Amino acid sequence: MSTASLPVPAHVQLHRGGTSVIVDLTTAGTPAIIHWGPATGTLSPAELSSLATAARPQRVSGGIDIPARLGILPQEVFGWQGSPALTGQRAGGGWASALSTTAALATDSSLTITSEDPGAELRLVTELELTAAGVLRQRHTLSNTGASDYQLHRLTAVFPLPASAATVQDFTGRHLKERTAQRRPLTVGAHVRESRRGRPGADATLLMLAGEDNFGFRSGLVHGVHTAWSGNHSLSAERTITSDSFLTAGELLLPGEVLLAPGVSHTTPWALGSWGHGLDQLSARFHEDLRARPQHPKRPRPVTLNTWEAVYFDHDLATLKSLADKAAGVGVERFVLDDGWFLGRRDDTAGLGDWFVDAAVWPDGLGPIIDHVRGLGMEFGLWFEPEMVNPDSELARNHPDWILHTEGRWPVSARQQQVLNLAHPDCFDYLLGRIDAILAEYPISYIKWDHNRDLLDAADPRTGNASVRDSTLALYRLLAELKSRHPELEIESCASGGARVDLGILDCTDRIWTSDCIDPVERLDNQANTGLLVPYELMGAHIGGPKSHSTRRQHSLGFMARTAIFGHFGIEWDISAISAEQTEELAGWVAFHKANRDLFHTGTSVHADLPDPALDLRGVVAGDGTRAVYSLTQRTASTTYPSGRITLPGLTPDALYRVRLSEPLNDDVGNGQSPLDWALTETILSGRLLAATGLASPVLFPEQAVLITVDQAN
Repeated sequence: MSTASLPVPAHVQLHRGGTSVIVDLTTAGTPAIIHWGPATGTLSPAELSSLATAARPQRVSGGIDIPARLGILPQEVFGWQGSPALTGQRAGGGWASALSTTAALATDSSLTITSEDPGAELRLVTELELTAAGVLRQRHTLSNTGASDYQLHRLTAVFPLPASAATVQDFTGRHLKERTAQRRPLTVGAHVRESRRGRPGADATLLMLAGEDNFGFRSGLVHGVHTAWSGNHSLSAERTITSDSFLTAGELLLPGEVLLAPGVSHTTPWALGSWGHGLDQLSARFHEDLRARPQHPKRPRPVTLNTWEAVYFDHDLATLKSLADKAAGVGVERFVLDDGWFLGRRDDTAGLGDWFVDAAVWPDGLGPIIDHVRGLGMEFGLWFEPEMVNPDSELARNHPDWILHTEGRWPVSARQQQVLNLAHPDCFDYLLGRIDAILAEYPISYIKWDHNRDLLDAADPRTGNASVRDSTLALYRLLAELKSRHPELEIESCASGGARVDLGILDCTDRIWTSDCIDPVERLDNQANTGLLVPYELMGAHIGGPKSHSTRRQHSLGFMARTAIFGHFGIEWDISAISAEQTEELAGWVAFHKANRDLFHTGTSVHADLPDPALDLRGVVAGDGTRAVYSLTQRTASTTYPSGRITLPGLTPDALYRVRLSEPLNDDVGNGQSPLDWALTETILSGRLLAATGLASPVLFPEQAVLITVDQAN
């Protein structure tokens, strides 16, 4: 490992995980990243110098005399006229910065740059890291070296794009339909996506992506960035009139949230960037990175039954025992009691915040249901929503000063809720104490941690200052303390479904609830787009009842199971009275998931770019390439009949594979048509042929699916 410090090197090259980052430290102001993407190999000093020279723009008519460079922190003083990465000021002025590199420390995969501006009395330390998976991480630490306060407005990370980037993809959505993709050309100007909801929000973009025209899962160079932060944030894709193209990722600060007193520093959340030849490769870097974390779940993800859509607020011990009996019988490993167990909570209008077991519903406490569940060999989980409060609660009546609000008025309510100020020490201690007491009294292995409303007028009434940032940091501290006190505890991040999906919350929790909508048709896009960042084992994916509670569509058990099968598998359905045939089928799906979950939760997620939009094919390939399972879904009726060939991506090109339709097969595959020849005979093809030429697609009705299993032939 090489190191370099003062004097500042002219160029630094970082290589790791198939990614190279080359930095020119000779630029005015802060250094410029002149390559981020495919591995270049180690370049000679002469090649680095030539590459840096080749990247310098030419002066043009009507432009400034020294053309501006896209540095890691571009600044107006050096000619930058695009969106600023740093804005702030001192009282009476001091808004302009001229931060310039004064020191650099490099290893083979990391670079720490110090930049200083004696006039503005600021110091910036920028960290660039390449992870083992080839993900580029960036964060800034800004220090006030002056004698007066400095008000920080914006500090964001910049990721350069290659010249081939022509299309932007981000995501939008709403409750029950999160992470819906949208595309637009990358034209001159900034495409900015901001979250001002106090959480990422159901409409948040999980990633900001930019790539070659028509990039897909398996083709086209594409880059993407994400902010690992659970509060307000901003992502953008921008092209300047001078043809610089770049992505940005950072926290969105509300007025007054960061005031740097003399000697005080502010560190941004990590911004993460990945790239790939197709979205599958880009997402694989994120997945590998997450799986390498020391806190990443190591044991098999328990098959879970959540009681919400089974009983809602109707908590009856006999009913829940019957549900638990059936759950254990079909192979469920974790039983989660959802909303409705605590003081005064008969519906969603009251009780939130009073975290005491309600003796009116549970006269003997939670012990009887927990003992029954554990006696059946299942773990027990419990629902909380600690960050919220109903005005109709003892907590709100006794401590209105613990509620985020602007002096003299209450925020508009949502779901009859207001938001607690976790940054208030007494509020923090109360929540920690109550949750800890429940966990100490009962053998609870899992918390479903919900967050059911956006933040509005989120001010700390003690100061009047905006408090989204402080609340987010307090949330992280609360989760960390609970984990410290209960090391075996697992926590799910739920936020009206999938409204808080980010790598900040996943640093503190063990899975996300992907969406409150379990309709398998809606889940197809939701899970594919969530999976660009989050691997299957961290994505809650459940079988719902025959009629969706969200869309009223009706689907077969097999279709629901095939849509959920790869994820952190579970059930959200009153199965206590289902027929013997349904019980047997459900048990078969649970058994199939258990038999394959090591593959699903350690393998590589892949998606085929099929020409027929009516078809969806995705799967998981084992890390050693020996096995794969694919799910083929007929979304709608195809314009051709039968549909054309399907391809199976991600296999080892030169290996031979035996291909078959997989059990369980409860749907009428073939739909009364002639048999599918390759499914009736031993079909062995190479990974190269399966990816390039493929197989005839089975004839399926709309909203029907099959699984295809591929095993390496010895």
